[in-house]
Amino acid sequence: MLVRLASDWRLCGRPEQRVPKGDWRVFLMMGGRGSGKTRAGAEWVQTLAAGPQARPGLRIALVAETLGDAREVMIDGVSGIGQIAPPGRRPKFEASRKRLVWPNGTVAQIFSSEDPESLRGPQFDYAWCDELGKWKHAQATYDMLQFGLRLGAAPQVLVTTTPRPTPLIMALVADPGTEVRRIRTQDNAANLAPGFLTAITARYGGSRLGRQELEGELIADREDALWARSLIASATRRKSGPLGRIVVAVDPPAASGSESCCGIVVAGLDEAGRGVVLADCSVEGLSPAGWAGAVVRAFHRYDADRVVAEVNQGGEMVAAVLNGIEAGLPLRMVRATRGKWSRAEPVAALYEQGRVLHAGSFPALEDQMCDFGPEGLSSGRSPDRLDALVWALTALLLDRSGEPRLRSV
Repeated sequence: MLVRLASDWRLCGRPEQRVPKGDWRVFLMMGGRGSGKTRAGAEWVQTLAAGPQARPGLRIALVAETLGDAREVMIDGVSGIGQIAPPGRRPKFEASRKRLVWPNGTVAQIFSSEDPESLRGPQFDYAWCDELGKWKHAQATYDMLQFGLRLGAAPQVLVTTTPRPTPLIMALVADPGTEVRRIRTQDNAANLAPGFLTAITARYGGSRLGRQELEGELIADREDALWARSLIASATRRKSGPLGRIVVAVDPPAASGSESCCGIVVAGLDEAGRGVVLADCSVEGLSPAGWAGAVVRAFHRYDADRVVAEVNQGGEMVAAVLNGIEAGLPLRMVRATRGKWSRAEPVAALYEQGRVLHAGSFPALEDQMCDFGPEGLSSGRSPDRLDALVWALTALLLDRSGEPRLRSV
């Protein structure tokens, strides 16, 4: 009995985790890491599907960045639907049909932002969208979802996400039909590991990154940043077409460890001579052999012509590690003689001139681009992904050599 009461959402859920009453179309819950937003989403869906006032036969959309995220976080995660639902009202997951089915006939179908067209056709009463700030084709996926919300008297959407000032999230915040709420990591301290908040607040408290990732605060672009989200959004294209030279640029970490990040960005030239950012393959917390392996994999995956590696931090060790993974890897070693801001300014100008395109959405890279000011990132950390981007586009557009060869990717 005590265990059941302790897990009863009506008793253990915090007020800020509950959906608002009233006539709303979209409820946008922006929360810090570990703030309880996933649990809030799972409980809302479970209440709709099998709560005391549930209407049998509902159709619900569960949309995440990837199908894997939908399964691992929204359904099977520690705060997912499959974990919080009581045994007698727990849905069954039909993997082959990518859906949850409750005993009363209610069905929740999972979808991925990687495939907006999969939302063309189905129709729903409700939808839960998780981590909207990370979605790959956010606007297209969200638009397709809206056309499918046509069942019942008043279709509703719950969005749970870490706040990122993407064009879609900013538009939702500005929409008068959206209910907006912010929840903090601190508010969920009772359910977090001892010492986590102390350590993470000591490192990031008060910083721009901390305000976003811990306080759930939506922070607009820095006024002194070289890039703006609107500029990046206008440069994003899904298809890049035939490409000429392709390079993999590497910004090696200064040291190994769980917090180290190796910036790895792949970019090429299209037929019009524009730079096309193909991928952010950056890796974190790996040994030199680990990140060097990631570089070589990116080189082969994108059929690149050359690897451009900064050697300020590791000197000849960088070349030795990369050649240790694959002998004869075509390397160009570059050394920074100017500060990061001075190196990045000409690349930012290329974006303003329409000479750079993105072949997709790269949230972690774009976060660094829009948070990079004269003094660096607001978190104080190294702009590793951005450095790799700068080296790649510098090699392709500002320091070009050799004739391009065209290929399709």
